[in-house]
Amino acid sequence: MTAHTATSVPTTRTGLLRFALGLDAAISAANAIAFLTLFWLLDDWLGLPAGFIAAVGAFLLAFAAFVGRLASRPSPARAAVIGVIAVNLLWAVDSVLVLGADWFSPTAAGQVVIAVQAAGVVGLAGLQAAGLRRA
Repeated sequence: MTAHTATSVPTTRTGLLRFALGLDAAISAANAIAFLTLFWLLDDWLGLPAGFIAAVGAFLLAFAAFVGRLASRPSPARAAVIGVIAVNLLWAVDSVLVLGADWFSPTAAGQVVIAVQAAGVVGLAGLQAAGLRRA
C-alpha cells in the first residue's frame, strides 16, 4: 500500500513528471554550460551583454541542479514542482519583456534564440503541469 501525503506526489504515477523535470534539468544545464563558457563569443552574436549572459548561465546552473535533484526523487515534492513551473513561466514572461522593452538591443539571432527559449520553457512548464496532474 502506498502512503500519500499532502506534500509529495505519489510514486506510482510520476513517470511523466519526472521525465519533464529531468528534461528541464538537462536543457538548463546544457544552456548553463554554453552561456558560462561561451559568453564572450555569444555577446556579439546575440546582442546581449557578456555579463548578463554569464549571470543567466550561473542562474541556470543552480536551477538545473535543483530541478535535476527534484527529478531524481521517487516522490517529487508538490510545492517544489509548482515552484519550478512558476519559475519557468516567469522565465517566459521575462523573455517577452527582454524582447519588447528597451533594456537590450538583441540582434535578429538573439531575438530568435530568446523567442525559441521562451516557447520551449512554456512547453516544459505545460509538460510538468500535465505530469503533476497525472501524478
